[in-house]
Amino acid sequence: MKRLHGMELFAEVAKAHSFSRAAAALGVPPSTVSRHVAELERSVGLRLLNRSTRRVELTEAGRLYFERCRRIVAEAEVAHEELRGQLEVPSGPLRIHVSAAYAMDAMLPALAAFGKRYPDIRFHMSLAGTLCGDRAPEACDVSIRFGGLPDSSNVARRLGALRARLYASPDYLAARGAPDAPADRAGHDCIGLRTAGSQAAPWDLQGAGEHQVVSAPHRYCVDDAGMAERLAVLGAGIAALGGDMGARIRAGELASVLPRWSLSPIEVHAVTETRLLPAKTRCFIDFLADYLDPSAASARADGLAGTGAVCSGAAGLGATSKG
Repeated sequence: MKRLHGMELFAEVAKAHSFSRAAAALGVPPSTVSRHVAELERSVGLRLLNRSTRRVELTEAGRLYFERCRRIVAEAEVAHEELRGQLEVPSGPLRIHVSAAYAMDAMLPALAAFGKRYPDIRFHMSLAGTLCGDRAPEACDVSIRFGGLPDSSNVARRLGALRARLYASPDYLAARGAPDAPADRAGHDCIGLRTAGSQAAPWDLQGAGEHQVVSAPHRYCVDDAGMAERLAVLGAGIAALGGDMGARIRAGELASVLPRWSLSPIEVHAVTETRLLPAKTRCFIDFLADYLDPSAASARADGLAGTGAVCSGAAGLGATSKG
């Protein structure tokens, strides 16, 4: 058990590239983490980590050991939960990576509702700037990805889809006029979102049984949806924004553009490194899948008033692997 505990601490340091961040995530003093990892290195007879004042990196032996021990630690955690009955009451830190600012806005109601249902879970949030990052940070339990997924050894579960719509500030529309059809976009300043290392994608618009792809260049090309929203509020042009813009509209900061049209649905996936998930992660993914399902809206309204509800079961992540 002592060696397994050392493996758990080593795996956390390897993911966080830091003794202090690993200690904070596990709720133990940094000196405890350092001592146990040093004992583990002595027991295996090899240096596993290269330490510096700024960052901790895996040695070649450490990379091989990490690939093995992280799976062992994950299996031990699930087995421990089963013995303690935590499948019914998930608890502990849950590290979530969300890959776009507007996605975070769209997910906030779900996060708040999940937090009320499971009061013993602590949330550690990480937000990436790009819409569809190529990879999640190493120290996270689940990454919520939007759009296409790169081929990888990770495990993905489709949660649903989000739709973005077009918005601009009332001042912009008063000065430039509101477009009557997607083809009118060419005469307007537009704000496009790009993924890492690419140009902003054309707007693939759908509405009233029609489908039009508008590919005129964007005047502004950004990789952060929050920036796109702010530019639209400031009157810089028309932006495709997801999430609920109702508050902005009521405040007179934004107005809907071509309200009969929306962008093609953006796929939402939960991505993990393994199918072997602790209760807190599995229940969060199951909850999101229900929350993002429009057919479950009425059930949510009736069922989210209470707290302490049990997890939906031990069946695990009904997932598919990419690659």
